[in-house]
Amino acid sequence: MAEAQDLEARFQARIDNEERIEPKDWMPDAYRKTLIRQISQHAHSEVIGMQPEGTWITRAPSLKRKTILLSKVQDEGGHGLYLYSAAETLGASREEMIAALHGERAKYSSIFNYPALTWADIGAIGWLVDSAAIINQIPLQRCSYGPYARAMVRICKEESFHQRQGYDIMVSLATGTPEQKAMAQDALNRWWWPSVQMFGPPDDASTHSARSMAWKIKRYSNDELRQKFIDQAVEQAKILGLEVPDPDLEWDEASGHYRTGAIDWDEFNRVVAGDGPCNRERLETHRRVHEDGAWVREAVAAYAEKQAARQAQQVAREANAGEAEQSRRVSRGREL
Repeated sequence: MAEAQDLEARFQARIDNEERIEPKDWMPDAYRKTLIRQISQHAHSEVIGMQPEGTWITRAPSLKRKTILLSKVQDEGGHGLYLYSAAETLGASREEMIAALHGERAKYSSIFNYPALTWADIGAIGWLVDSAAIINQIPLQRCSYGPYARAMVRICKEESFHQRQGYDIMVSLATGTPEQKAMAQDALNRWWWPSVQMFGPPDDASTHSARSMAWKIKRYSNDELRQKFIDQAVEQAKILGLEVPDPDLEWDEASGHYRTGAIDWDEFNRVVAGDGPCNRERLETHRRVHEDGAWVREAVAAYAEKQAARQAQQVAREANAGEAEQSRRVSRGREL
């Protein structure tokens, strides 16, 4: 018991000194489990998040928009791969994480359980959802766990491109015809509150935040990050000439922040529990694609096994050749 307490004390001292924890370092089981839960949830969110936007690749209004959206969706798949790889350094296998998602034991961001009904929704997702992602993820570049922090450097750079892509769509629509501006406003109306909820439950109802902040996995609380997003997005909406769908929104001079109306946490909890507009569709699609891709994984595994066997044979041949050469040298030495 004393030894375990000493290990935990030294571990926390490293955290407090801003040292990075690496995969082979000692860490408490709870720290490992917290990271696996958070990183795998982040990975699932990136991959599931490809679905609402992927449906618009073939329906984008121009070739330019199509290629940009295609690049964005491809980036999100790459983010999922980086993050699954980071979680694997903690001892979690890719198969276990996917099985947990399909078994509904693992979560992904609630925001991706809403449908993308119009092209303006692609703009709103890029503008609002990716803005929220950037605000949440930039501090993760200073996460105490090294592989997660390093993965976030590239992810944040690419998310910045995604946000600009979305805002550019909204600018085009908001400055276009009255019908296009109305489409942009409708998208904002539907995506505003889910984006605000995207940072998770309020601090007094969050079961993981305090411990994650003590371990410096997180640097800011849910409410702090949410407030930063609101302050930023409201000003951006003004530039677009769009109205944030919150009649109670007001500027608080004393605090220097915008204050919103009541957030519907019942809706958030319902969606997280699996009763959102697209929960079943998102998981069923992921399961189907995963099953359809089984032959690819089997082929890759078979190829890797064949390559390993060839390399082993090559090593054995080289070793045998070396032994034969050594025997010849010995024989020649005896003859002399």
